[in-house]
Amino acid sequence: MPGTHPPAVTLCRIDEIDDPGARGFEVSGSNEHLDIIVVRQGDSVHGYINSCPHQGTPLETFPDRFLSRDGRELICSTHGARFQPADGLCTGGPCKGKRLAPIQLGLEDGCIRLHLQRNHR
Repeated sequence: MPGTHPPAVTLCRIDEIDDPGARGFEVSGSNEHLDIIVVRQGDSVHGYINSCPHQGTPLETFPDRFLSRDGRELICSTHGARFQPADGLCTGGPCKGKRLAPIQLGLEDGCIRLHLQRNHR
């Protein structure tokens, strides 16, 4: 319907993710399952599909272990690819120049919300 917004799912409160920090989520909808990464930098949040563009593997080996020690980069544990948290650009590793697939997030009343896209037939 015109004027309606896509459905949204609350993932967590922003203060439940370290600053800087990242956390993984699995979200299931009526006809899809998403494995996603949410990255927090201050009051900004960025979301990506948890799949390295090199081989399609999840970035982390251990739950929620996505960031470098200094918190400045996302790192794929499979082959060491490094990604900028703000735009998902790979700056080093086997998929340099490619990007993580972004997802649409919103911050509403201190909660991080995933905005699901409707499929039009």
